[in-house]
Amino acid sequence: MSKQFGLIGGGMMGEALLSRLVAQNVFDSAAIVVSEPNRSRQEFLAQQYHVQVTEQNRQAADCEIVLLAIKPQIFPQVAEELANQQVSALVISILAGTTIAQLEAAFPNAPVIRAMPNTPAAVGAGITAIAPGQRVEPHHIEQAKQILSTVGEVVEVPESMLDAVTGLSGSGPGYLAIVIEALADGGVAVGLPRAIALKLAIQTVRGTAQLLQESNLHPGELKDRVTSPGGTTIAGIAELEKAGVRSALIEAVKAAVNRSKQLGQ
Repeated sequence: MSKQFGLIGGGMMGEALLSRLVAQNVFDSAAIVVSEPNRSRQEFLAQQYHVQVTEQNRQAADCEIVLLAIKPQIFPQVAEELANQQVSALVISILAGTTIAQLEAAFPNAPVIRAMPNTPAAVGAGITAIAPGQRVEPHHIEQAKQILSTVGEVVEVPESMLDAVTGLSGSGPGYLAIVIEALADGGVAVGLPRAIALKLAIQTVRGTAQLLQESNLHPGELKDRVTSPGGTTIAGIAELEKAGVRSALIEAVKAAVNRSKQLGQ
């Protein structure tokens, strides 16, 4: 069987995609090659997903489609290793801050698509933004969407917006984890057991997101609907505004965007 899909990097995000690709039969396990330097990860991935696993990035790059899921800091090393291989496969990169220009310079014979997923991809509830390079044809975009949609929704944006995507949806799960933890702490502060407080906080955030998505309500409209005159919700919102929670989240996105730009320099 031909080697259809190569995964360079078997970490959390790489495994999230791998697991969904195998589960949804996008590629047969025998047609997938994963390169991963860590021996224990090699053994785990091979046993769990029945794919070919190797230490050699060259073997993973010798496929029809290659996904780069390594740390941005080691990209120059991997690019140098593959420099003489003349990679012509579709290359999909999920490396934060690594530009299309850098990717196309490393793979001059390959169509390149830059992608930014987020960690809910691990449970199939992520969202990924993609930006195509100069050599990308429409069928390459469809291939990328087929692969990345296995872990959630996919949107196409110009590369100039990817740093903003990184600051919002890429880093957003970290912000929301703090929000959920704080809500649970608030519940504990007023007498709820920790486990119940955390369950209430998680489901409230999950349910609100689902309601907004399915109803197409603007968040401000939903907020107004649950805010009764002189009621409990407006009392809580007043404290949030006093503490500057809204501004803090805006500034968090802006700070993450600036850091993403720094990583790309």
